[in-house]
Amino acid sequence: MQFRYRGKDSSGSVQQGNLTAPTPDAAAGELMRRGITPLAIEEQQERTSLSEQLERVPLFRRRITLDELIVFCRQMHALTRAGIPLIRTMRGLAETTRSPVLSETLDDVTDRLEAGANMATAMQAHPSVFSDLFIAMIHVGENTGMLDDAFKRLSNILELERDTKRRLKQALRYPMFVVIALFAALMVVNFLVIPKFSAVFDKLGADLPFLTQVLVGTSNFLLNYWYIVLFFMAAIGVLVRQWKQTEQGRLTWDRYKLRIPIIGPLLELITLSRFSRNLATMLAAGMPVTHALSVVSDATDNAWIAIHIRDMRQGIERGESLLRTASSSGMFTPLILQMIAVGEETGAVDEMLNNVADFYDEDVDFGLKRLAESIEPILIVAMGGLVLILALGVFLPIWDLGAAAMGRG
Repeated sequence: MQFRYRGKDSSGSVQQGNLTAPTPDAAAGELMRRGITPLAIEEQQERTSLSEQLERVPLFRRRITLDELIVFCRQMHALTRAGIPLIRTMRGLAETTRSPVLSETLDDVTDRLEAGANMATAMQAHPSVFSDLFIAMIHVGENTGMLDDAFKRLSNILELERDTKRRLKQALRYPMFVVIALFAALMVVNFLVIPKFSAVFDKLGADLPFLTQVLVGTSNFLLNYWYIVLFFMAAIGVLVRQWKQTEQGRLTWDRYKLRIPIIGPLLELITLSRFSRNLATMLAAGMPVTHALSVVSDATDNAWIAIHIRDMRQGIERGESLLRTASSSGMFTPLILQMIAVGEETGAVDEMLNNVADFYDEDVDFGLKRLAESIEPILIVAMGGLVLILALGVFLPIWDLGAAAMGRG
């Protein structure tokens, strides 16, 4: 927010000018730090573009990307390690970042720091930007005096998450393109091609085969009632989305999502890799294992796996070992359990969990390579079947009419 101020300095001279601050109180505090006693502070109306006005609406508000968070963590690691005061660091990053949303968030966090809050508490006010895992790492870093190390670990975690998402998108790009092209071809055939043939068949009075009748009936229904189809598709989409937001709905969806052929096992590997890496990072930072499991379960994006992680925490609270609780969860293979056992025996559970995460990452790489190879034959068979149905449905009546005409001749 822009403010127009008027005040007196230490010599009694009147000073006036413009100042940027989130609130009038913050503007007054900034003037006092400059040695100016404020006499009047007035908010100035800023001229904002349409895009800036839309960003203030939650529906159109742009989210902070992983790349922006990674750059922020790297900068915080470098600046805090250099010994620059935290508030000055946050103010500087808020002014230099290219993201208006991140700049606004950092300004608010800095204001809370100036009010006496610690960094983890200040970040908790922005759950859409800073996850529970992020805040927990900052909390541990503040308590141990190793905030710079916490930001370095967070940047590594976010980089791995970004790379996994990029690889998954790259593997799904070609199948998605084929599916979209197939859907577009179906719409063109139903709305443009079949109606033309249907008009010809009606003029000739041909006795249509069953397959052709199905195609013509489907085309007519879509032509006459397309808005009803769109309405029902949108309604089903909204209902499914609302159901997924419920606790039971999300649990059921995440459970059966892992059973989808080809994709389900890959999603499970990605989730377990992230779980192992995050838990190793928490333990290496000095967090107790029960607290670390609680944080990691909240940060896990699959509710079904998160329940098993909470069960592991409850087992450890009852006095069981990490190996026993991991074995009872049923999530890990015997080889992974052996690696965890070695980590407990040597007192290097965090290092062994990192090795487990590397093991899962290799499986993920292999699974991503196989994903396109597995989906491509299925799409080819589906396209071939669709072309066969359309060809038979359209050309069978033409062949029958041709045969009838030759018979009469």
